[in-house]
Amino acid sequence: MDDVMTMEEIEARFDSEWVLIVDPEYESDLQVKRGRVVCHSKDRDEAYRKALELRPKHSAFYYIGGFPEDMAFALERREE
Repeated sequence: MDDVMTMEEIEARFDSEWVLIVDPEYESDLQVKRGRVVCHSKDRDEAYRKALELRPKHSAFYYIGGFPEDMAFALERREE
């Protein structure tokens, strides 16, 4: 996959998948506007492995879709 896609195209094509986007272009509010999808998978670790393999200089990870019901979140507060 070497085509640059908009976030709307990415969201329509990769529902419920982890997506690794390289060379992302950003909106003024730092939201990804478009980029090149180099990996997509239902398995998050597969996308992480691809990032380690490619070692892109600029990249973004996204989960496209709602969060699974069994997903847990941990929040961390850092004092500066």
